[in-house]
Amino acid sequence: MKKLLVYLRPYRLQAILAPVFKLLEAAFELLVPLIMADIIDVGIAAGDTGYILKKCLLLVGLGLCGFASATCAQYFSAKAATGATASLRHALFAHIQSLSYAELDTIGPATLVTRMTSDMNQVQTGLNLTLRLLLRSPIVVFGSMIMAFTIDVRSALIFVVTIPVLFAIVFAIMLSCIPLYRRVQAKLDGVTGAAQENLSGVRVIRAFTREQTETESFDGRLDGLFAAQRFVGKLSALLNPLTYVVINLAIVAILKTGSVRVDAGIITQGQLIALYNYMSQILVELIKFANLILNITKSVACAGRISQVLETKSSMADGQDALPDGSGSPALQFCGVSFRYPGAGADALSSISFSAAPGQTIGVIGGTGAGKSTLANLIPRFYDATQGQVLVCGEDVRQLRLQALRPSIGVVPQKALLFSGTIRDNLRWGNAQASDEDLWQALQDAQADQVVHGKQGGLDAEVEPGGRNFSGGQRQRLTIARALVRRPAILILDDSASALDFATDAALRKALAHLPWKPTVVLISQRVSSIRHADQILVLDRGEIAGLGTHDALMASCPVYREIAMSQLSEEELKKGGASK
Repeated sequence: MKKLLVYLRPYRLQAILAPVFKLLEAAFELLVPLIMADIIDVGIAAGDTGYILKKCLLLVGLGLCGFASATCAQYFSAKAATGATASLRHALFAHIQSLSYAELDTIGPATLVTRMTSDMNQVQTGLNLTLRLLLRSPIVVFGSMIMAFTIDVRSALIFVVTIPVLFAIVFAIMLSCIPLYRRVQAKLDGVTGAAQENLSGVRVIRAFTREQTETESFDGRLDGLFAAQRFVGKLSALLNPLTYVVINLAIVAILKTGSVRVDAGIITQGQLIALYNYMSQILVELIKFANLILNITKSVACAGRISQVLETKSSMADGQDALPDGSGSPALQFCGVSFRYPGAGADALSSISFSAAPGQTIGVIGGTGAGKSTLANLIPRFYDATQGQVLVCGEDVRQLRLQALRPSIGVVPQKALLFSGTIRDNLRWGNAQASDEDLWQALQDAQADQVVHGKQGGLDAEVEPGGRNFSGGQRQRLTIARALVRRPAILILDDSASALDFATDAALRKALAHLPWKPTVVLISQRVSSIRHADQILVLDRGEIAGLGTHDALMASCPVYREIAMSQLSEEELKKGGASK
């Protein structure tokens, strides 16, 4: 929690003024019982209506001053809380963006969503309440005790005994609730993750008529969350009744002791009423304080969860070197590269070595789980190799600045994803300064120009979140165009034409072969027809190289490739070989 207070520094003035105005409000409230005592002992006792009226006007004035102070305190605390939380949310989002795929895989998207939303909102609420009430309630409580001593020392001793007991109850329950609230938020992560998974896969769920099963599974998670919330709710609910019991016992003791002393003429009736009012003020403030403590407890637990994310350091340190011109060096080279995912029992890639010259096309093929996408993710340094080196233009990618490396690489992932906005907005992710002519050229090369022409508004056509108003093939072509707008030196197509028909796929490959800047293309595909004309074909099998060479060479020497090719191509196509394009 302390580490998060740094985001409150720009709002130091508001953070100081909020409790100051609350203290003013508390001071005004502490004067009310004394004025009431004067009204009883002087005005009512003497039947002096003028005196009573004057004191009532004074009470109204104190009420207005208290209201003004409370309003100012609310304004400053809200400004400080919302401002600090906005800065914290920005910092958290920026930090998440800096994490490598390894950390993102470990934490999980559902957990991060909960941190950004539910946890952050709870921290904001707790901070707002803390600024307004954390000092006010103790001041009123101890101020009431001090004012009681000015009236009658013996009666005030009841306050001395009561207040420590109340604080002991409050803090005992608070300390018990903190780990329980952490457990509640962890179960909330599970519910959020399940909801996210089901909503994204709703079509699959319905196709397999799994609605009832998934509903029951989700209900089980909800029951677990409800049970945790109910338990911590029962524990926290003890605060109010226990507080009421202690306070009411104290009020009984005050009335009994005070009545005796009134009869003895030691204190007046008005002073006894004042003592009663001070104890009632303590009751009200401790109820507020108890609820404040519960909110602070939740906020501390949520702040701890946010701090865990902020304290998570990226395993990927940024390099220092600029991208070399690469003259005389391979555009891309793997030297004995192995990679293992965190927590995995075996390597996803093992001893991978190959190179690609500038302008070459290297095809990558293999069965499901062979490591094709993993290999692609190592080039732009989404992950770091466990062993070996990945070289771009002759330089180890770990030595290059990410802001130098990644702009030179165009990545089209397996899952084609578009963002809300317009088609133009999405394409300019590749190059923010690209002209409409550049965009149309990229669309034409990606075989996506007809997609845009078919949409009302053309480049300004709206794109719904995730690109759901486009088909799978249309999204793939648009994401390819987005990568081409960048004009990258290395173009990675990770099975990004899987939704395209063979004719469109062939036209795309032809266009890529004639790109004017001659990028090095890493073409990952499950189709032999898509990669058979590549300059080199890398065959992966269980994370290892099963073959490397041209189509014809692999047909003669690589059983794995030959098996894949024979399962996909006709005898006539096999006889044609890989010579013609």
